[in-house]
Amino acid sequence: MKIACKIVGVAALLLATGAALRAQGVPANTGPAAAAMPAALRNVGFEPPLNGQMPLDLHFRDETGRGVQLREFFGQKPVVLAFVYYNCPMLCDQIQMGVVGTLRMLSFNPGRDYEVVFVSFDARETPEMAAAKKKTALNHFRRPETVSGWHFLTGSKESIDAVTRAANFRFRFDAKSNLFAHASGVMILTADGRISRYFYGVEYPGRDMRLGLVDASAGKIGTPIDHILLFCYHYDPTSATYSASILRIIRLGGILTILSIVGGIWISRRREVRAAHTKLQGAH
Repeated sequence: MKIACKIVGVAALLLATGAALRAQGVPANTGPAAAAMPAALRNVGFEPPLNGQMPLDLHFRDETGRGVQLREFFGQKPVVLAFVYYNCPMLCDQIQMGVVGTLRMLSFNPGRDYEVVFVSFDARETPEMAAAKKKTALNHFRRPETVSGWHFLTGSKESIDAVTRAANFRFRFDAKSNLFAHASGVMILTADGRISRYFYGVEYPGRDMRLGLVDASAGKIGTPIDHILLFCYHYDPTSATYSASILRIIRLGGILTILSIVGGIWISRRREVRAAHTKLQGAH
């Protein structure tokens, strides 16, 4: 029993050490000075506030032309949300295909485990354009039973401004080229519309997307292995990725080792008791 107590003491020490150590802050990316940026890219960016609340009362139209409120896609499941415009000649298609390709790698299904929402930030676009993009996405996703989990929205300038402002997604229209300058990325929102995670670029690691969905679902989806991985990985908002937490891995390894030792001691003790009991019965 003394050995077991010492082992438990070591476990407590490991936990205390983990509580005392914290990841050091990473300086924000400085990037080029605003004056050095091309005029078309000034005031363009994507810096979602973690835990920020999205305005769910905003009105849009879905790909069928039906009037919807943003909150219709929330309430029960996490939501993958990306800002695009459907007439974009290049980048937005890459964002859409990046989201579709990553989600296709997961065993989770839209409509059952989460919702997917694309919002056009071009107020001139129509539900017909949204419907064409949805058809392309579903053909690429190759799971027709998930059709109810995909939503492609268009809306008024007022609704677009409100939703992009809440996500700190900033874009700029160039009248000469008739194109938008904009950043690329995707957000994962909780069931009540808070920004849980975000990823930059047009390609999103399947592991990060899966862990982000499990995180945003508050454990409602995912396997026990997913929850173990969440313990071993932490989300870094400065790089918008999940990375291994060496301290947590060491702690988990230490705790598992300690549990194995305690379990071995308990099994050994049980065997000794049984052997003594058998020997006592034999003496009688």
